[in-house]
Amino acid sequence: MNPLLDKFNTPFETAPFDLIKPEHYLPAIQEAIKKAKEEIQEIKDNPVPTFENTIVALDQSGEKLNIISSIFFNLNSAETNDQIQALAREISPLLTAHGNDILLDEDLFTKIQLVYDQKENLTLGEEQKTLLDKTYKSFVRNGAKLDVRQKERLREIDRELSQLGLKFGENVLAETNKYELVILNESDLAGLPDAVKEAALQTAEEKGKPGNWVFTLAYPSYIPFMMYSEKRELRRELFIASSTKSCKGDELDNQQHIKDMLRLKNERANLLGYPRFSDFVLEERMAKSAPKVMDFLHNLLEMAKPKAKEEIKELEKFAKELDGLEKIEKWDFAYYSEKLKNQKYEVSDELLRPYFKLENVIEGVFLTAEKLFGIHFIENQNIPKYHPEVTTYEVIDTEGNHVAVFYADFFPRAGKRNGAWMTSFRGQKTVEGKEFRPHVSIVCNFTKPTKTKPSLLTFNEVTTLFHEFGHALHGMLAQGNYESLTGTSVYWDFVELPSQIFENWSYEKECLDLFAKHYETEEIIPSELIQKIKNAANFQQGYQTVRQISFGLLDMAYHGTDPSLNSDVFSFEKEILKPTALLPEVEGTLMSTSFSHIFQGGYAAGYYSYKWAEVLDADAFEMFLEKGIFDRETATSFKENILSAGGKEHPTVLYKRFRGRDPKPDALLKRAGLV
Repeated sequence: MNPLLDKFNTPFETAPFDLIKPEHYLPAIQEAIKKAKEEIQEIKDNPVPTFENTIVALDQSGEKLNIISSIFFNLNSAETNDQIQALAREISPLLTAHGNDILLDEDLFTKIQLVYDQKENLTLGEEQKTLLDKTYKSFVRNGAKLDVRQKERLREIDRELSQLGLKFGENVLAETNKYELVILNESDLAGLPDAVKEAALQTAEEKGKPGNWVFTLAYPSYIPFMMYSEKRELRRELFIASSTKSCKGDELDNQQHIKDMLRLKNERANLLGYPRFSDFVLEERMAKSAPKVMDFLHNLLEMAKPKAKEEIKELEKFAKELDGLEKIEKWDFAYYSEKLKNQKYEVSDELLRPYFKLENVIEGVFLTAEKLFGIHFIENQNIPKYHPEVTTYEVIDTEGNHVAVFYADFFPRAGKRNGAWMTSFRGQKTVEGKEFRPHVSIVCNFTKPTKTKPSLLTFNEVTTLFHEFGHALHGMLAQGNYESLTGTSVYWDFVELPSQIFENWSYEKECLDLFAKHYETEEIIPSELIQKIKNAANFQQGYQTVRQISFGLLDMAYHGTDPSLNSDVFSFEKEILKPTALLPEVEGTLMSTSFSHIFQGGYAAGYYSYKWAEVLDADAFEMFLEKGIFDRETATSFKENILSAGGKEHPTVLYKRFRGRDPKPDALLKRAGLV
């Protein structure tokens, strides 16, 4: 029997990872597609289409397929291998074709249109109205009104795009995994903290090079080396390796994939009646239009760039005084920044690490969620997991009711792509009075434990954990009827609000006192150290803001212009990034070919949303600062109007309901030290 097709006889009907083998996926997907098609046929066979038998039935169709494909593609990101990647290339076009079969089905759309046309005469609540509008728009925006020839071309485009996205990600992962900086002489480790050296020694053992030290492009290895290594040439070597991923003209090169994706995305938008791909995307965003996004980014740039230039001058002066360095290069920036921060604020990652043992930080985010939202996390080792490093929890409320299942996966490995993200194996919904609670996961790449030390996080890793946990809360606290509207199923420039606001707690003494204690002495983090963290929070914020804006501008340039102009990816990127350039260009490096957010993830024409959501999160957190960061009334309002509400209503309506007004940028500008 195929465990993916059976009823999951596991705690809370979680994925039976202990039983699933790679060979189960393809037949399970094929069978689930067949079942989903039968469900669609039932909808089409209804002689009189209604909201319930058409719109709701469509939202509930394909449940098994959704769960199986979620399990598979989450695995392809967090624990992949050659076999899984080969399957992804086979499964992805099947799912794309199935999705198009639904969206381009003329008979099905006729039924939807009939319901939509009578919506003024239907007695619908806000959630139901949103579902009807979203369903109708998704069909129109994905080709339902095209002619036969156009529909066939749309299918071809989507098929090609699905394969190109997979290939892009595979190439970046392969490039990340294949590079190693092998250190043979201990003298080349000058400046590196003992914990970093021990981790590199352990990496060397794992890679069959005992007695040496190995550094990789995985973030917990790469970043500390760039921050602390006194060996400038080695920093340069590692920087070049990281900054030339998939752009070297070999079999892992992504330049042609980028050009092909942009051409196809633009053709797809044109087919659907939009001048550019960004116009298609932004129609369903808070920002609404490319000009509004560009105004937003340029206004921020105007405020941040003068400050960023001052910061670079300060750093150059510091490096010259310290080491006689005449010119700061990109591989010098992290190294001298860390030293300057330490001098100015007497705080560094290595000073803070002992207070951020991973297990304690996990307990800290759990306690924060408990104090705010009244939920508790109980480890449950009976829930199957896809890798031994994954930890599984049941989430309950104060009455002991089941809320969600939570998976946590923290350490880098060869089968996991870089970065950190939240995902789900099952969404929240209510069907015929029965509620299905969500199964949510966060996946990170944090500092691993060594033989002598537990996993001790940098403060940046602490804020990353809070960030992803904010996303997880959005999924776990979902409360609605329709899965397509619950949890993180919201406008893309609203989805970062829960994650980014949750980062704010990690800077507050009242929160840090819950979990930040020295891993050896159990001493609570001293108040003066917390103050130093807060003092340093704005350190080089001008530079960091300009950096984020540069990514947003590059994304908009790719997706908001004629892709035929992008004949050379190197020169295109260079030209677009000129207004945000603060350090000398490094010949041969390219960011675009590993920009997975926009070419593999869902941030195409949407990377600006990180800064957009910062306006919301800073403004929203001001309310917590006014009332108390653990004020239950404010937290309950945030839970009900933001976290639990999902996409039931327009985000502008939801935000105003929580805040009492539209968001203002003042809090962000003040927090970033830009005013």
